Amino acid sequence: MPLLVTLLLPLTLLTAAPPAHAQSGGWSLAPLGGGRPAFYAEGAPGAVLQDTVAVTNRARTPLTVRLRGTGVPATLARAALTVPARTRAEVPFTVTVPRGAAPGDRTGAIVARDAHGRTATVPVRVRAVGPALAALTVEHLAVHADRITYELVNRGTTVLAPTLAVRADGLFGPVLDRAPRTLPVRLAPGARCTLSEPWPGRPALDRVRVRLTVTAPGGAHDTASTSAAYVPWGAVAGTAGGAAAVTAVIRRRRRGARCSTGVVA
Repeated sequence: MPLLVTLLLPLTLLTAAPPAHAQSGGWSLAPLGGGRPAFYAEGAPGAVLQDTVAVTNRARTPLTVRLRGTGVPATLARAALTVPARTRAEVPFTVTVPRGAAPGDRTGAIVARDAHGRTATVPVRVRAVGPALAALTVEHLAVHADRITYELVNRGTTVLAPTLAVRADGLFGPVLDRAPRTLPVRLAPGARCTLSEPWPGRPALDRVRVRLTVTAPGGAHDTASTSAAYVPWGAVAGTAGGAAAVTAVIRRRRRGARCSTGVVA
């Protein structure tokens, strides 16, 4: 972590008004040097990037403002400061690229607010650099009475919009075949999401093999499969009960027959 508390706050007496970027009531907020309209930095995940914001007070009275970062993890050397009349104060700050961040841009801002509620804002754009890898897995696939449940895990470094296809094959051919469709989820790197697929028209009596195929832009692809047996237990119970009754009758008849043959009239 950078030791921001040791940084000095440079003050510059204004001799000529520099170009203002974000103005509010006689004062302005801008990146230091070069007339930049915004802050821009890039680095690998975990990198700490440094820059400086300038608060310019053109008024004839001191200015007190509070500073903060929004949208990006920014740490300022000073959260509040008083800028003398016709003076520019320079405030160093750092932005940390989030660890595990997917390659791409993140936007935020440095915001200053004075005692009267007036604000000035300078945009901040941070780019996380690194190899873009699209990868996912399908886990914990299970078949229930009226649905299929599963879990998707983003194993790559990019945000994924997965597409799902579902197929189930029974003993006599396919019983479910759903074309690929985009799921209503966006998986960030490392994210895990539990989903379910309704299956109200499942077979009454069959043994099926269920297979899920998931893809996403960038080459991400995975499949998972499991088996399930569907048995109409009510009918089985009725059949078993009927069989038991028939067996009992036969046994009684056999006993009766044996008894009849063993009796002397």
